[in-house]
Parts: sequence; structure tokens; C-alpha cells
Amino acid sequence: MSFIELLLIAVGLSMDAFSVSICKGLTTKRFSWRMALTCGLWFGLFQILMPIIGYFLGAQFQHLIESIDHWIAFGLLFLIGANMIREALSKKEEDSDNGALDVKTMFLLAVATSIDALAVGVSFACIQVKLWSSVLVIGITTFLFSVLGVKIGNVFGSKFEKSSEIAGGIILILIGLKILLEHLGVISF
Repeated sequence: MSFIELLLIAVGLSMDAFSVSICKGLTTKRFSWRMALTCGLWFGLFQILMPIIGYFLGAQFQHLIESIDHWIAFGLLFLIGANMIREALSKKEEDSDNGALDVKTMFLLAVATSIDALAVGVSFACIQVKLWSSVLVIGITTFLFSVLGVKIGNVFGSKFEKSSEIAGGIILILIGLKILLEHLGVISF
């Protein structure tokens, strides 16, 4: 997997955290570095932790799924991306205290926004990536997007929330499709 592909996956995975960070920014009248860095650290660390867990879970079963691993990677990325798009397009508003920075709230938000990264970690085990550098790229990207999300939410409101989740979903679906088509020999990069 090239660095560009990894960066696109990182951007796609960070969109949930970015959207939540925008919501956090909406709750403040003035930009707060404390809020921005808290969001960035929680979301970035969980985006590092979850793919590691997924990778080791996936590696345990790799010998059983080697012949269909490309389909699994495609399926997981497609489902994650499609779910992100579906959530962005749904009219249901989330009912939560977006301004809270307490440990319980941030833990639940960090887990919720990184479940996708767990599944990506499983797909990483199937396609043999460099785990440690990959999760660092994902974590740093998520950290930066989360800090930026708080600022954007504070400045621009909820204007970009839906489009960021849709873009993230499309990116993940396209990366999954590329993995599948490469393995089937339809395309090569």
C-alpha cells in the first residue's frame, strides 16, 4: 500500500472524528485550544489503538481467510464507507451534550468514532501493511482533523459536517474497490 493510499484511508477514517469535533466547536462562543487538543488527543489515540486491535485479531485468522482476504478488505471498507454516507444523509439528529469534555463522554465518542478503524485494522492484516507506521499516520491525521474540526465548528457552524462524512465514506469505498481490483488483476499501480 502506497503512502497516498494510506493517507486517503487516514483521511476517510478521520471524518467521523472531524464531524464530532465540528459539533464540539459549535458549542463554544470562542475557540478553545483546550477543547481542540482534548478532542484531537482522544480521537487520535483511539484511531491508533483500534486498528492495532483489529490487526492482531485479523492476523489470528489470516491463514483461514488468505484466499478471500481481498474480498474481506473490500467488503469492510465498502460497509464502513457506505455506513458513513448513510449516517451523513440521515435526518436523525444526534442527541448528546456536544460540549462535554469529561472522560466518560470523550471515551464513548472516541470509541464510537474509531469502530471503523477496528475493521480497517482487520483488513490491514489481510493485505500486509506496515502496521506501526500506518497507525501513526491514521492517528496523526485524525488528531489534526479533530483540532481543525473544533476550529471550523467554532467559526463556520455545521455547514461542513455532512459533506465531510460523505467525502470520508466515498474515499473508503474507493480504496476498498482499488484493493479488490488490484488483487483480481483488473488494474495495477
